[in-house]
Amino acid sequence: MLMTTSDSVPGREIAETLGLVTANSVRARNIGRDILATLKNITGGQIGAYRQLLVESRQEALDRLTSEAEALGADAIVTLRLSTAAVMQGAAEILVYGTAVKLR
Repeated sequence: MLMTTSDSVPGREIAETLGLVTANSVRARNIGRDILATLKNITGGQIGAYRQLLVESRQEALDRLTSEAEALGADAIVTLRLSTAAVMQGAAEILVYGTAVKLR
């Protein structure tokens, strides 16, 4: 599945717009990650456990988005956007959305 943040695919023509596709992933921290993060807050540095949690969440959301677009018969997703938000204490959502299109 081709994905781009622009509103077109270079070198290709959009034949049909299929509509908005969205997907998300919500993940919560766990006590083990919180303890490590607290120590990193004191000493400074990258919080690898949280970074990995967000990497996995982003990939899960993109995989779901691809599945939704494929179900519509799309060849590509244009105007791809990602957004992150805290949904409650200790949990974050990654939302991805874009426009599913068929290419010539």
